Amino acid sequence: MLAIFQKSIGEAPQELMAPKLNRSASMSGRLDAKEILHGFKKAHPGAVLMQFDEQHAIAYTHDMQDFLMPRQFAACDDVFCAFAGNIENLAQLRQRYGLDRHVSEVNLIIEAYKTLRDRRPYPPDQVIADLAGAFAFVLYDNKAKTVFVAHDAQGKVPLYWGKCLDDGVLAFSDDPAVLKAGTGSSFAPFPLGCFYSSDGGLRSFTDPEKQLKAIQHVDSQGELCGATFKVDSHQDLTQLPLDSKDDNSGRGWS
Repeated sequence: MLAIFQKSIGEAPQELMAPKLNRSASMSGRLDAKEILHGFKKAHPGAVLMQFDEQHAIAYTHDMQDFLMPRQFAACDDVFCAFAGNIENLAQLRQRYGLDRHVSEVNLIIEAYKTLRDRRPYPPDQVIADLAGAFAFVLYDNKAKTVFVAHDAQGKVPLYWGKCLDDGVLAFSDDPAVLKAGTGSSFAPFPLGCFYSSDGGLRSFTDPEKQLKAIQHVDSQGELCGATFKVDSHQDLTQLPLDSKDDNSGRGWS
């Protein structure tokens, strides 16, 4: 799974950038957004790709997937979603949203998003917290030009995010090697129990009233990378979400 968005769609926290002492070394041989997509398509010829422009796309493949945590892709009404994992209470959530019993996890996510976008009956942290199971998903609304990303609290489904240094493109993938090729060391695991939206920034859905603190990430080669985040249990959320542009945006999907 790979998703790439222009800076105008999603801007990562500054802490996701690798430490300055690592940036010059990591610049060597890294790829830009277009080259990342090309490499992904070359490695996975059967991948499904929705490309909106040269630096703006979602792709997924069934290659080497965990069959207990399968990948899915769907689109409806110009909303696109790549999903991996399984939702254990899918039947209950279908009833809540008035959906057919054959609706899959990825289609449920799209319908839940559309409900919140149009009517906002619940805060997004509540909706994501109500998903029981292991999951990671990247959703893009092409009409609203917004992105929404979430990762379960256990981390059974891998998800990483990174920032391309040359153009500020924000990328998500379940394969860390894909991101390291394009971002140098400016990548990290996507925080557990958190969600990210274009305007609302990064928030926790397990402890929505708590702030997040940055923790430096070291990859499997021992290289210092961008920071990941975890809930600061000692500090309540008394300021705007990370990279927020709107006081109320943290309570909406966009």
